[in-house]
Amino acid sequence: MKEVMLAKYGELALKGKNKSQFEGLLLKSIKKRLLKFGDFDIKKAQSTIYVIPAGEGFDIDAATTALTKVFGISSVNRAAVVEKDMSAISKASAEYLRDELASASTFKVEAKRSDKSFYLDSMQIAAEIGSGISSKFINLKVDVKEPDVRVVIEIRDYGAYVHSGNIGGAGGMPQGSGGRALVLLSGGIDSPVALHMAAKRGLDVVAVHFMSPPYTSPMAQEKIRKISEKLCGWVGRLPVLFVNFTEIQERIAKYCPDNLSTVLMRRSMMRVAEKISVKEKCNAIITGESLGQVASQTLEALICTDDATSLPVLRPLICLDKAETIQRARHIGTFEPSILPYEDCCTVFTPKNPKTKPHLREVIAAEEKGNYLEIESEVADNYQVEVFRY
Repeated sequence: MKEVMLAKYGELALKGKNKSQFEGLLLKSIKKRLLKFGDFDIKKAQSTIYVIPAGEGFDIDAATTALTKVFGISSVNRAAVVEKDMSAISKASAEYLRDELASASTFKVEAKRSDKSFYLDSMQIAAEIGSGISSKFINLKVDVKEPDVRVVIEIRDYGAYVHSGNIGGAGGMPQGSGGRALVLLSGGIDSPVALHMAAKRGLDVVAVHFMSPPYTSPMAQEKIRKISEKLCGWVGRLPVLFVNFTEIQERIAKYCPDNLSTVLMRRSMMRVAEKISVKEKCNAIITGESLGQVASQTLEALICTDDATSLPVLRPLICLDKAETIQRARHIGTFEPSILPYEDCCTVFTPKNPKTKPHLREVIAAEEKGNYLEIESEVADNYQVEVFRY
């Protein structure tokens, strides 16, 4: 009995004349993500991508898990495929789902007939398969509302597919379909979640991490590597740019008002990030800021921050509370490395009494006295690149 995987579209199915462009990006992502699991063939039809193992060594368990993390896929089915013949379908239903049916008390058969030329309709298919299962598993009862096992039959163009229901996918849009953006990756809980949410909307992402040695330790950089490895399970490939921000922060601390140091630091990061974005061909900056969470994330502070760059600043978490962000961080696997106790440059220079409602004019005036604007270009030109892959 041949086993395949069905990867089904989400909102991508609603696209019009440019749908093929999105499909091409999705196919590219799937091929790259599954390459390490062995040989396979791939084809698409009816808003579904069919992944067909081509050799004995194909790791279908790991491949199925990997598919659920590819953006653009709403659900995945691991299914047995047989010819479109009711006796073959009945036999496959009992054999392929034998373990699940044997341990269950109730079941339900659902039939979907996208191939309308098939001689039975969905109700007739479900009735006949259900009758066959009941005769083989005499202790099973039918429960159409809350069954222990769902037996799903899909009659499609390429054959009949038997499985036990959908495995949730990552959703969103294929990576690269929304452009390219630079993400400020701090090492805290928030920014990795922001990166994941941006990638889910089709953005190809590049991460930048500002470090301040010797105030930040090598372990803080190692923490970013651990976070990036987790994110690669979702984005496949992640370039991370490590920027030495020490001299700028030292000058802000020396020459500028302490209560404005955080917003001045954020403005400097934005200018450096914009310069890097030009080289990395990014058209937006993404941060993990959430409205009102800390002093630098009040509306007044964000206005001052955004004034420093001409690029759009996207904030996926802007209206999430911390509990929601933590829940997402746990889901994508970045929570544990994010709470490792190694400080980043945003925390080591935190002022005692930051101004929560700064005025742009006073911020610009303080900035002009800071004696650091002239070195931002040099900082933006000297970064280390590490590329993480799934």
